[in-house]
Amino acid sequence: MSAQKFDVQYVAELARIKLDPAEIETFQSQLGNVLKHVEKLNQLDLKEVEPTAHSFPIYNVFREDQVGPCLEREAALANAPREAQGLFIVTKVIE
Repeated sequence: MSAQKFDVQYVAELARIKLDPAEIETFQSQLGNVLKHVEKLNQLDLKEVEPTAHSFPIYNVFREDQVGPCLEREAALANAPREAQGLFIVTKVIE
């Protein structure tokens, strides 16, 4: 089994998606093309390019947080299917 095919199957399993063999082949081909482009990018000489986190020099354009009115604990828990000691009880979603 090729590494790319393994990667496609592994990612599909993580995402809990069933793929048929034709879909695996399609995604394997697409993954191969993406990896070729990444390899081209890795060959670029970027010694004089400063690392950036943003493509535009705009930082923190959001307003400051402001405290506003909120629900009382009893009102928030009023429609909760399950609660204990003032906390929501929810079904485990991570295995």
